[in-house]
This record gives sequence, C-alpha cells and structure tokens, in this order.
Amino acid sequence: MSGAGTPGGRVLAVDLGSRRIGLALSDPSRTIASPLLVLERSRSAGDDHAAILAVAREREVATIVVGLPLSLSGRAGPAAKAAEAEIGALAEAAGAELAVVAFDERLTTVSAQRSLRAAGVAGRNQRTMVDKVAAAIMLQAFLDREAGA
Repeated sequence: MSGAGTPGGRVLAVDLGSRRIGLALSDPSRTIASPLLVLERSRSAGDDHAAILAVAREREVATIVVGLPLSLSGRAGPAAKAAEAEIGALAEAAGAELAVVAFDERLTTVSAQRSLRAAGVAGRNQRTMVDKVAAAIMLQAFLDREAGA
C-alpha cells in the first residue's frame, strides 16, 4: 500500500462490498465527510478499480482510504484478507499518483443502518444508501484521527 497520504487534497473513502462499493468524499480542508455515491460491482475488479480512480481524479483526491473489515477482536479474518488483496491491487493501479491506505471499518455498516433507520429511511431505500453512508462514517473517523481529535 502507498504511504499515509498527501497533507492536502480531498480524501475519498471506499467501502468495498460484494455487490456494491460505497464512496464518500471529504471537503477540501479534510474536516467533513459526506456520502458521495454507490458503484455497482462489475464482473472485473480491474474495472471497479478504474471506476474508483476515475472518481478520485475527477474530485481532485489526494488519498483513498479503503475500509478493512477486521473482526470485533481486531483480527484479520477471510473478509479482511480479501480486502487487503483488493487494496493492494487498487494501490498498484493508482501508482504514485494517489496514496491508498487501509482503515479499520468495524461496525460502520451497522452504524449506517441505524442512522438511516433513525432518519426514517425505509428498508428498500436503505440498501441503495447504506454503502455510501458507511463510507462516510469510516471517512469521518479517519479525518478525526488524522486531525488528532
């Protein structure tokens, strides 16, 4: 994986799922995370990575933060190992242009589902939103840690 990231520039968060990829974006000051969009998985991880990188370039992103689904104990199970391999492939595709880092995403999907439920979003609509909201929750945690909050 690439280094910790460029001090300036936006951060794009990526929540990898088996069917969908949630994306969230920071503001230019790297203070606030906002849900951005959900990409439907294609049949090719390479095409998925190209789509992520296209969004990153379009939005002038300096760092891509990818969720690492560790177990509650903090161990890397099969899902985390698969994510690590995909993060490595994404970092390779990004080259030196963008920093790609892994970040613990434990419980972000659960938090996103609770937030959407509390906001009155119906179950069917939740499915279309939960991935980008989970990415925003993870990104906000990353930004807060980066700022020392």
